[in-house]
Amino acid sequence: MKEKRKTVVSPSILAADFSRLREEVRAVEAGGAEWLHLDVMDGAFVPNISFGAPVIRALRPHTGIFFDAHLMIREPIRYLSDFVSAGCDLITVHAEACSNVKATLEAIRAAGKYAGLSVKPGTPVEGIFGLLPLLHTVLVMTVEPGFSGQKFMPEMVEKIRVLDRERQRRSLSYLIEVDGGVFSGNADLLREAGADVFVAGNAVYGKEDKAAAIAALKG
Repeated sequence: MKEKRKTVVSPSILAADFSRLREEVRAVEAGGAEWLHLDVMDGAFVPNISFGAPVIRALRPHTGIFFDAHLMIREPIRYLSDFVSAGCDLITVHAEACSNVKATLEAIRAAGKYAGLSVKPGTPVEGIFGLLPLLHTVLVMTVEPGFSGQKFMPEMVEKIRVLDRERQRRSLSYLIEVDGGVFSGNADLLREAGADVFVAGNAVYGKEDKAAAIAALKG
């Protein structure tokens, strides 16, 4: 039987109450979340606009939680210094949004940050195999990026299995992160497939008891 892996929960503040953002962040940190997912959208790469580095910078002094920044923006290399100085710990970019993915990842690492790469549902993970040694995380989108609350796409689970097999075959140590429609009902399936980090929006921020919601995702 496959060994049960430790799960990291990264609640997405896209689903939080923005009028009480400091309190919302502290609530999930107190509830056992190790990471905080920061969905940055530009209205160009994805059809939505969220927030940018100034909001992240404003939150940073109020929490010690690990900042997991997901940049859904075109050519993110242009703005890396802003997100580095804002206090992000992990900076994840999209393979589809960078004209030079390798240079972008190397710039993140050179800035002393963890480097992540995300793929949209229609992008085969095999196309990023050459970049895996540069990565600390691979973020598998199980919905189309851009909006919170979408329905989970179960056919994306095979991507997680493929990444897990490749990680083992090459003795690499990147974490596999999953974003989109994650909740307690599919957490075991995702964990069994090889996922390490669960991004959860409504599954945490939509619940009154944040600690119980986080514990349910961790199993």
